[in-house]
Amino acid sequence: MNNDLPSQPPAAPAADVPPPPAPPAPPASAADVPPPSAPPAPTARVEHTAVLPAYGGSAGQPFGTPAKDQPRSRVAGWVWPSVAALALVAGLVGGAIGGAAYDNVGSSGNGGLGSVSIETKAPLPADNGSISAVAQKVLPSTVQIIADTESEESGATGSGFVLDREGHVVTNNHVIEEADHPGGRVTVVTSSGERFPAEIVGRTKAYDLAVLEVKGLEGVSPAALGTSTDLRVGEGVVAIGSPLGLSNTVTAGIVSSLNRPVSTSGDPEAVNTFINAVQTDAAVNPGNSGGPLVDLRGRVVGVNSAIATVAGAATGGQGGNIGVAFAIPVEQVRVTADEILRTGEASYPVIGASISSGPEDDGARVEEVTPGSPAAGAGLQKGDVITGINGQTVSDNASLIVAIRAQMPGDTVELTLTRDGKERTMKVTLDAKVG
Repeated sequence: MNNDLPSQPPAAPAADVPPPPAPPAPPASAADVPPPSAPPAPTARVEHTAVLPAYGGSAGQPFGTPAKDQPRSRVAGWVWPSVAALALVAGLVGGAIGGAAYDNVGSSGNGGLGSVSIETKAPLPADNGSISAVAQKVLPSTVQIIADTESEESGATGSGFVLDREGHVVTNNHVIEEADHPGGRVTVVTSSGERFPAEIVGRTKAYDLAVLEVKGLEGVSPAALGTSTDLRVGEGVVAIGSPLGLSNTVTAGIVSSLNRPVSTSGDPEAVNTFINAVQTDAAVNPGNSGGPLVDLRGRVVGVNSAIATVAGAATGGQGGNIGVAFAIPVEQVRVTADEILRTGEASYPVIGASISSGPEDDGARVEEVTPGSPAAGAGLQKGDVITGINGQTVSDNASLIVAIRAQMPGDTVELTLTRDGKERTMKVTLDAKVG
């Protein structure tokens, strides 16, 4: 699902150099089984942030100005299932249970990334209120990513950030996915304009994450990783990337919501992305995909991945910022990047059942159970309505899938469900699937 514009390169000194003083400034405001068909069209949709407007806009020319030699757009198609009584409700019915997991790792831990040296200390003081200081710290660790296919140059662009001192870069899968074929090519551009060829170490559609290896970036200071679990609604955050191809762009806002279930809508037989997203009102647009969302200490707390757009507001299913953007939590990034660096691929947990949710359901309804799967072994049956997992309420299929993907393959979860009007519980040990 790669649809991105020319995205961000970093542009400032390394994170080891203290930022120049700046006046305080407050921040501005899995499926293992094909899912059933979706309900009527929602009032809003969620789509990848790296897609150019369909009206022919491009880097530096996003509003219909004729663009020459600019990346062309690709439609992204994200849908956010019902999670609030807002216009962003998108009753996604399809989706089966599955997904990889993330650990809630604090800023002092390395999230299991023992194979690489990751900078985790906060580069700025806890009481920092300067967005300028944040920008100067993080921009040098941010890159622009250009993905070309054999038949199309600059087919997609996005953003990314340097993960370690070995030259590894994190971005979204949808930024580079179509370049991961014969004849494809990925180029990383630094904030100073230097260009380097990149190799794809591994990627996962389930989490919309990818890791690149870039020879020549070994000396670039990595971005400091923080934690999303300590975030509070209303806290200031900063998004950095290359929206609409405008590299080294910094925008600021707040954390609008936490633990927001967000998913893609795509081929029902493909692996869909489900993330327990950090929602922000920082301006995020096509081209921001894969770039860092950071706190005011300059620590990465998420990877900008999707935006919500009002249905009908843009041509061709694409649009721009309306103050509703979503980032993959950094805890997921840690775990997924670690697995990709160790094995070249990423796995996600599944129980072996397809589910749906409709207006009449107070939870996630089981549509089919795969024979021989963990779900079948635990006794899950078609027609069961799952209402909870590990004591956490399940309101629809997306919230269940997100909760499962917050586990690891091999973990055992306790499901609460209703069958024939009676409530019961059962334990299911999660299986693993690569994708």
